[in-house]
Formats: sequence, structure tokens, C-alpha cells
Amino acid sequence: QAERGDFRHYIIPLLHTLMYTLIKAPCISDELCSRVYDFCKKLLTLPKPFCTIGLDYAVRLKMERTAPGMLYQRMVISEQSLKSDPYPYQEKIFIFADPELLSKAICNALVTDTEAAQVSQSPRACMCYVIIHAVQAALGEGCDVSGLKRSLQDMPMSDVEHWFQQVVAAVECAGNEASADRGQHAARLEKIYCAVLSSSQAGDAPLGGMQGTPLPNPSISFHLWTEDDQLWKELVLFIRPLSQSCEPDCLSQDLDNFEIQDIISDCECCEQTRFSVLSTDSGIERDLPAAAEEPFAPCSTETEQSRLQRKGGIKKKPSLLESMAFLQAGCNGPGAKPPTKPQRRPGIPPEPAAPLQRLHTARIVLLGDDRILGRLAQAYHSLRKRETRRVFLTPRLNLQFYYIPVVTGQPNTLAVADHAATGHEELCEVAGYLGRADPWYESNINTLCHMIPKLATMPSSPSKHLVTDLFITDVIAYYVRMGIQPVCFQVYTVKIFFNDPAQEPAEDVFLTELRTQVQESISHR
Repeated sequence: QAERGDFRHYIIPLLHTLMYTLIKAPCISDELCSRVYDFCKKLLTLPKPFCTIGLDYAVRLKMERTAPGMLYQRMVISEQSLKSDPYPYQEKIFIFADPELLSKAICNALVTDTEAAQVSQSPRACMCYVIIHAVQAALGEGCDVSGLKRSLQDMPMSDVEHWFQQVVAAVECAGNEASADRGQHAARLEKIYCAVLSSSQAGDAPLGGMQGTPLPNPSISFHLWTEDDQLWKELVLFIRPLSQSCEPDCLSQDLDNFEIQDIISDCECCEQTRFSVLSTDSGIERDLPAAAEEPFAPCSTETEQSRLQRKGGIKKKPSLLESMAFLQAGCNGPGAKPPTKPQRRPGIPPEPAAPLQRLHTARIVLLGDDRILGRLAQAYHSLRKRETRRVFLTPRLNLQFYYIPVVTGQPNTLAVADHAATGHEELCEVAGYLGRADPWYESNINTLCHMIPKLATMPSSPSKHLVTDLFITDVIAYYVRMGIQPVCFQVYTVKIFFNDPAQEPAEDVFLTELRTQVQESISHR
């Protein structure tokens, strides 16, 4: 109906809801999947964002028709960071909130929500969900879901992981084959299904029909943005988690002393203050100045007696996150080769290094008004400058940003409060632009502007310990999973020079607007 009438702004929200339902559905009929697929292909004739979303969903539906349950399986594996060689991708949601922009009640509500969302999840439960959903999607009514659940519950963890790997390999194999047969895929999963049931002593029971499989909450971490380099730290730890050999005390000291500090050498004869100097000599004796001919006083008796000598340098000890050993250890995952030096043969050019795969996706969710986006621009600019000095995150990490506007004040409807309402609109100009670019964002995300503060200040329900309503976490997960229409922004940097030569130039980074105050205390944009 939205397609036939002049209601295009309803198409994207309805399509997102439909696709979210299809991903979680235990089984999809061929007729429904074909209809949705044909509709997504029709969207390719429309302008953005319709054609972009239609193409993305058409590709997903084509995989789902070939290998039923593939979309659900990939979503759970990546969001829960389950180990799987056929699909080694990992995702994580980082919620960043500025304590200066959000009230303490909102921050506490977000902490409680994110912690409660991770309590009931375990790798074993997520593996069982993947097995049950994949088998049920392939076999349909012929699957005894209750018996399959009982068999998996009685198994040890090693057996559950074994059958999980078998199911993932079967689904990924069917999805990657060019001429895959759905009947062969169903036969493979039926063989696994019979093997799982035969491992238990449960008797024959009547089939209970189709049952829905829960979609676990994604891995979410909440962070109060109190340090300028906090974003970079969390991203490095996401790609390279701390090994068990690292002591917590040592880590906390390294995080506190993040920047590389100069360490004074213990050599007693080196009493002069030494500075880092860039060497410009070629290393050839004849290119050295005449002063280099003079001998230097040795620092110890074991110093090599040589005509060409250099002054001893200071060995700087980097922090744990800055050390190359720590960063290189993070490259030993599935997406990188071990750090072995290839053997070169004379006359044969070396083989080019294989490009790194971006197996990690960090989804950064920002809560607040447009001011937190300015802080994000500064952090991202600093991250890019750091990557120019030592590339680590860029070739290994997909970085995506999501913005949920939150204004602590209540919406004003009286004419007297027009000035306050205008102030709120100015603080959420980026959210208004995103709402105009994507109707789904306007109807689903911009409505949270005043809803989240209301939920945070609501009194606790007496039955809250029995039924936990994780509304905020569910909305964030829905936004991150279905927000597939990218909107690009330009990050600007500005450097202001002053007439007074004694005053140092000021440099800043901003996204849409920068306000400064000069000596006359006049606000300039």
C-alpha cells in the first residue's frame, strides 16, 4: 500500500521492521521471501536512501533463501564474538556518554540496563540458539525443537561446541556456494540433527511445532567519556584483549601514564641532560664533520674501542598499549599471518604481503546533544593522526558511529517557552539533519530525545526484579542492527592566530559549528 500510494516515507521504517522480524523468525516460506526480495529489487530504481537499503536487503535475502538461518547465525556469532573459522568476524557496541551533558540518573540507568542485558548470556546458550535456529529454519515442521533443546542441555560444553562448529560450517558452505542446492543443505542439517538427538536417551515425542529462538542482546559496554584518548584505548583493547599474563596493577599504571615518559638513564657517567636528536648523517666516515674525529670518553670499560662512536641514547619505555610487542600480538588472529620472516631467494622478488582482513567492527553509540559530536570529532582526528605515525587500527577495524540525541529538559509546548525550545533545537541540529535524510531515524531514534530522560527518572516497579524491561538496550540494539544507511560528515580543523606575538595560536577540531570567545567576550561562529 505504501508503494502504490504517495507514502514513500513509510517504506523504509516498514521494511526495517519486516527484515528484523524475518531474521528472528524460526522459518520463512519461499513465497514470502520471494515477495520481499522482488520488492527490494524495485527499490533500486528510487533515489537514496531507498536504493541503498533495497540493495543491502536484496543481497541478504538472496543468502537467506540459499541457506536458511544464515542471517541469524552471522548476527549472533559476530555480536557474541563466538569462535568460528568459517565466519571469524566480531562486533561490539561501545556506548559513550559525556557526564557533563547527561544527568547522573541517566548514566545510572544506562549502566544498569547494559549490565542486566549481559547477565543472562553465555557462550553455551548462544551456541545452542544458533544450532536450534539453523536446524529449525532448514527442516521446518519436521524438527522436534523440544527434544533438540533437551539433548543440548544434557551435553557437555565440548560436545555443544563441536555441533555448533558443524552447523556453522554447513550453513556457511551452502551460503558461499554459487550453485547451492537447498535440498542438499537441508540434508546436511538433518544429518546433524539426527546425530544430536541420538546422543541423548530421550524417547520419541510428538513434534511440538515451530518455536521461536531468542535473539541474544549484543555485547555492549558503557563508558563515561572522561579522558581524551579513551576512545583509542577501548578500540585497541577490543582488537587486542589483555593477555592473562598482564597484571591488573601493571595495566592501571600503564593506562595512567599513557604517554611515553622520558626515563633518565641509570648510567652514572652520563650526567648531562640529553635530548632526542634526529640523525642527519649518512653513516659514512668521510661525510662526518671534523669534530667527529675527536675521541669520546667511554662510559664503561666494556665500550668497544672504535674510531666512529655515537653518544649513548636514552631508552624510552613505552606503555603497554603503545608497545609494539602488544600491538603485534594482536595481529596473530585469524585475519593475519604469524610474524615470521619469509626466506628470500637471490634473484626472485619477494611476494607481496597479503592484505589484512577487517575482522572487527566497533559500533560507537554516542548519547547527548551535538556537543558530544564535537568531542567525537576531536577524538577521531587524534586517532587518525596517531595512525599516521603507527598504523594499527585502520587495516583491522571497521569503525561505525551512531548518534542518539538526548536532551535533559522536557519538551515545551507553551509559547512562553519558545526560546528554550529553540535552544534545544540548536543543540540537536545534527539529529534533525539525520531525520530528514532517513525517515526511519526520524520516527525511531529522534523520538528518544526526551523519552530516555523520562525513563531514567521513573520510579522502580515493585516487580522489576521479576520482569526486567530493557527498553533502552533493546532500542540501541535495534538501531545498531538496522541502521544501515550511512551519512557522511566532514571533520574540520581550524587554527587561529592572534595579533599579539606572545600569544600562542589556538587550534581546534569541530564537526558542524565552532564557537569561540575572544577578549571582547563576543560569541563568534
